[in-house]
Amino acid sequence: MDPQEVLFQAFKDGVAATQPAPAVRRHLPTPPVGRTVVVGAGKGAVPMALAVDEAWHAPLSGVVITPYGATGERLPERIRVLEAAHPVPDTAGVAATREVLQAVQDLTTDDLVICLISGGGSALLSYPLGVTLEEKAALMSQFLKCGASIHEINTVRKHLSGIKGGQLAVAAAPARMVTLIVSDVTGDDLSTIASGPTVPDPTTFSDALTIIERYDIHSPAARSHLEHGMRGMIDETPKPDSPVFNRVENRLIATNRHTLDTAVRSLRTNGIEAQVTSDRIEGESRQVALEHAQEARELPHRRALLSGGETTVVVTGKGRGGPNLEYLLALAIALDGEPGIYALAADTDGIDGTGDAAGAVIAPDTLERAASLGLDPQAALADNDAYTLFASLDDLIVTGPTGTNVNDIRIILRV
Repeated sequence: MDPQEVLFQAFKDGVAATQPAPAVRRHLPTPPVGRTVVVGAGKGAVPMALAVDEAWHAPLSGVVITPYGATGERLPERIRVLEAAHPVPDTAGVAATREVLQAVQDLTTDDLVICLISGGGSALLSYPLGVTLEEKAALMSQFLKCGASIHEINTVRKHLSGIKGGQLAVAAAPARMVTLIVSDVTGDDLSTIASGPTVPDPTTFSDALTIIERYDIHSPAARSHLEHGMRGMIDETPKPDSPVFNRVENRLIATNRHTLDTAVRSLRTNGIEAQVTSDRIEGESRQVALEHAQEARELPHRRALLSGGETTVVVTGKGRGGPNLEYLLALAIALDGEPGIYALAADTDGIDGTGDAAGAVIAPDTLERAASLGLDPQAALADNDAYTLFASLDDLIVTGPTGTNVNDIRIILRV
């Protein structure tokens, strides 16, 4: 048994289990009397739209947005696919979002909107309010480096947008709306996934301003807009008691837990007893790694611990990396060559942070091999440059876009 191959197989099996197309087909509503319009955004937008297009035996139209390079080989025939930037929005995303909003205009109570939401939707559904696109992009770039949680980031996004925080549901009213959601958010909070475009928003302008102040985010335009909202000069996002949601149904169809449970079964087929400790791990990657290193040392032989969720990185260096790569490098340093312990950490969408790797694997000899190449793991960690180190060791996991996005998977194995 090659431990690293066993880990990689468990990761692949987990990702396969949360491919959105089968889940979409299981959750499709019945056709309406009137029109059916499909809209959506995210890293899983194309396979989700394909599933609807192929299974829907009635008239259909619509538009979805996906990141550049994530279209795949096949496209739906009746649903337009537009590409835009992720994680920092661009002009293509703004134009595509206008098309999404236009697609749901002038509908009636006889019509149905099927909304397809997956991870990455927040950046792709870009319709700035109170800030220019350039100001919003600068704001998001600051957030991506400060260690804020996705819930905090999306609270701000919802209050600088004309589509997030339930506002797409408002635009589609009075049509019936069914939203099929692939969760990339720890805890599966529907109002946070893709900033909840069809979900009531429990957060406020005041909450968003508090978050900007907490992380010392510099954006005079955003601050001014949020302050105007606090004074009642701008309408709040629709809240849970809004009647617009009486005809909206949000269905969660794939989650991080599905991935973890499938990975457990994969490991058990190789004679490894495995268990999930949590699918809601948050916090700074290095700190989580220190805690997991202690748990790893206490593992019996042929046992594995799995966890999900999403850690964060406070970027102070100039290197390349991502939360999973930083976690693994910190874990390897903390384990210091502990015999028999292997680990994998990767993002299920195939992209850890902003690089081209999903994650990586470590082994008991990771630090030794790094030293033999003249690499300094501590210096790499200090410079947020885990990517370069793992690339030099040929230990990166590179999958390309996977078509799904249900947060991260971490597996620690003792053989």
